[in-house]
Amino acid sequence: MRKAAAALLAMMLALSLFLSPALAADPQVTAEPIPEPTLNPEAPKYDDTHPEDLVEEQLYALSAILIAADTGEVIFEKDPDEIRYPASTTKILTVLLGIMMVEDLDQTVIVSDTALMLPEDSSTMHLIAGEEIPFIDVLYGTMLLSGNDGANVIAETVSGSIPRFVELMNETAAMIGCENTHFMNAHGYHDPNHYTTARDLAKITAYAMQNKTFCEIAGAVTHSIPRTNKQRARTITTKSQYMLTGTDEKPNKYYYPYATGVKTGSHSMSSYCFVGSAEKNDVRLISVVLYTGNRARWADTIKLMNYGFSQYVSISPVDLYNMSPITIETSGYSTSDTNRGKVLLVCQPPADGDSARIVATKAEVDRMAANLTEHVLIQYTRDFAAPITAGEQIGTLTWFPEFGDPVVYSLTASRTVDRREDAPRSLEDIINETLADPNPLPPLSFELVLIFASPLLVLAAFVVAVIILRKKRRSHRLRPPKTSNRYVK
Repeated sequence: MRKAAAALLAMMLALSLFLSPALAADPQVTAEPIPEPTLNPEAPKYDDTHPEDLVEEQLYALSAILIAADTGEVIFEKDPDEIRYPASTTKILTVLLGIMMVEDLDQTVIVSDTALMLPEDSSTMHLIAGEEIPFIDVLYGTMLLSGNDGANVIAETVSGSIPRFVELMNETAAMIGCENTHFMNAHGYHDPNHYTTARDLAKITAYAMQNKTFCEIAGAVTHSIPRTNKQRARTITTKSQYMLTGTDEKPNKYYYPYATGVKTGSHSMSSYCFVGSAEKNDVRLISVVLYTGNRARWADTIKLMNYGFSQYVSISPVDLYNMSPITIETSGYSTSDTNRGKVLLVCQPPADGDSARIVATKAEVDRMAANLTEHVLIQYTRDFAAPITAGEQIGTLTWFPEFGDPVVYSLTASRTVDRREDAPRSLEDIINETLADPNPLPPLSFELVLIFASPLLVLAAFVVAVIILRKKRRSHRLRPPKTSNRYVK
């Protein structure tokens, strides 16, 4: 019996080593608590009332980056290209591929024995071999509970095997633009060849956050898993609850009202990591902090997000126009007009509402406002001759967003401008009067009579001139010759 027990123990040990190659290859990987990092004592003290003054030394993380989610523009960075271990932030790409590559997310999948072949200290969602569970619940469990078993189930469902899925992960990372990333598994358990950078993780997350389903999963705090053939119904809760849970009235210490996700990670070779996302006034940000402390990752993330929101603004085209509105100068205005005919044009949003947004740095917005006509199309629908009525449309402003159809705004007069009493009629006035006159013939006037009588007057003058000339010639022929006295000496 002792020999049999010893043999069984040896087999179990060998099997555990086989199933835990990363742990066996790197004995430094332990489950021991990771000490909190400390800041450089020479670093300036962080002032949360002036988040725009953030400097690298005020972050605990050894590597960090903050980007604009919609454009990928880097807003802040600290050693973003240093090779780091991503730990469970790896699951961002795993879950994204599960969403993208599986057509029916509600289909039932069966948990295999190989999916559960994990190191003993792995984080799991407690799946059981042979368990029949909806695939969507595996996605939620992989993100919220950081389940390594769930990540393996996703890999086998998508690619049929974990190694083939890892190949897909590396191909996808390269396609997204990652230059210093290589995956060895689907869940992020330590392997010396499983690495990335803060910059690459930000690229992956920005790509993932374009997927609506991923955003819903990444921003979830809890999720209910119904009863399966192996387990009763249960509710799971995210491990990043410090950023996502709480209210403005009852917040926890690291609750952040603008947080929208995404994923935690940690092991003794990566320390603590967090990839975060936040949205405020249509400004969407993504942050990555690698190799920091358990509580420090929340503090670092909040510092980064507040810095980003201090740099970026989100405005509508109407707001942009109002920074440098157009004033026109009218003609033919009344002499009693105190503003000398000048009219400020008001930009009015479309009747169906204004959903267009411009997200940019404050400096970029100022440059756009100063050169408005380079960024919008201004067209006028009438001339600037008085009279002009308050609210009357004078022209249009068209905004061309990067994505979607152009948005047209009305430019209307802010006040009424009366016409000068003795002002000559404009061409538009003449045309309007003519079109409004029911008589097809023009009205009788001295000018009109003069126009039609001019040829007759010219002809009469010509006839009179001819008659006078002929009379002069005839009288010259009938006149007798003059006599003269001659004297002869």
